[in-house]
Amino acid sequence: MLPKDCLSIILSLTSPEDALRASLVSSCFRSASDSDLVWERFLPSDYAEIVSNSVTPLMFCSKKELFQCLSDSVLIDGGNKVFKLEKSSGKICYILSAKELSITWSSNPLYWSWISMAESRFCRVAVLRTTDWLEIGGKIRTKMLTPDTTYGAYLIMKISERAYGLDSMASEITLEVGNQVCSSNVFLQHGEDSKEMGNLGNEKEGSVREREDGWMEVELGEFYSGEKDEQVKISLMEVKGCHLKGGLLIEGVEFRPKH
Repeated sequence: MLPKDCLSIILSLTSPEDALRASLVSSCFRSASDSDLVWERFLPSDYAEIVSNSVTPLMFCSKKELFQCLSDSVLIDGGNKVFKLEKSSGKICYILSAKELSITWSSNPLYWSWISMAESRFCRVAVLRTTDWLEIGGKIRTKMLTPDTTYGAYLIMKISERAYGLDSMASEITLEVGNQVCSSNVFLQHGEDSKEMGNLGNEKEGSVREREDGWMEVELGEFYSGEKDEQVKISLMEVKGCHLKGGLLIEGVEFRPKH
């Protein structure tokens, strides 16, 4: 009984998942749920900038089609970042490539090499050849993310069959937002080989997990993206062992909502 525009406004106050479910109710609901008015609400406020920064031109005829494009992952900023919207919630996810990270001595071919991998989202990944000083850092602004959302930061990586020294001593991982710092320790090795270690004070124990995309990940910490714009800093380092280590592949760092 409601006018289509009124129904569209109501649906725009729900979620992408709810709008898609509503489209199955009737032709009237389907028409209302396909409206640009609905899907504009589910898009980030800077979607025009994201579209213009896409490496590959996005093809869409409606805001709903644009949402679908962005939920399939989009390479932006010269191919150094991946932007993605969660299909169910519309919340923002980012992956920063290894090129966007600060990796000590990564420009020195004696310590690190940069290679292409068919299974990577990016044109180059960083491969640790050998070093006694492993230090990886990255940062992002909370204004780039969805407000009022708890996020996790994850190092996307692989460990080669010929890796050595990575699990001789635990790596220290930290996440810093403002004056709040979350720290933990993790042994860089395959999940099934994970070592047990006790908590150190208020520090948490980290672990390496398999991802659905064939990579592995280490959670670097979690934070809350509020209305205030803050800088989030993450790091992973093992600089105390003074022993050589190698065989670590770094694709990047992902920031995604936690549920």
